[in-house]
Amino acid sequence: MFGELIAQYGGPFFGFLGAALAAGLACVGSAKGTGIAGEAGAGLLCEDPSQFSKVMILQVIPGTQGLYGLVIGFLALLKMGLFGGDITAITTTQGLQILAACLPMALGGLLSAIAQGRVAAASVNIVSKSPNDWSKGMVLCIIVEFYAILSLLISFLMIWFGF
Repeated sequence: MFGELIAQYGGPFFGFLGAALAAGLACVGSAKGTGIAGEAGAGLLCEDPSQFSKVMILQVIPGTQGLYGLVIGFLALLKMGLFGGDITAITTTQGLQILAACLPMALGGLLSAIAQGRVAAASVNIVSKSPNDWSKGMVLCIIVEFYAILSLLISFLMIWFGF
């Protein structure tokens, strides 16, 4: 009975699981990362509200991973045929391929967003001590962003050209 369920619904199940992990974990990471940066920024803004725009930019940067995860989740659903066809037509093997393809973005998005939030929080210290040098902190954040982009790229390639 279990084998029949996997044979009939395994493809869509694993495909949906991959899309959900890519979007969900990347968004969790972004929420955590932007929260970390926001906490640090709130402390500075109590002392110097004129730095709001710089702090806001530093806080927004870790939020991009959630967007990348959403894009990968959408592409996975598109590849599965959700938006115009028979989603049950994908095999269990294809569903597992989609799941595997979504994992780099899921894990890369989760971990890089949290790391980037920590870098952004530390960069708020740059703004507090030397407001004109805040772009140095932004550069440090962008270095972490590079790895989120690599996760996005490999997940995209695996989904689009995987099967």
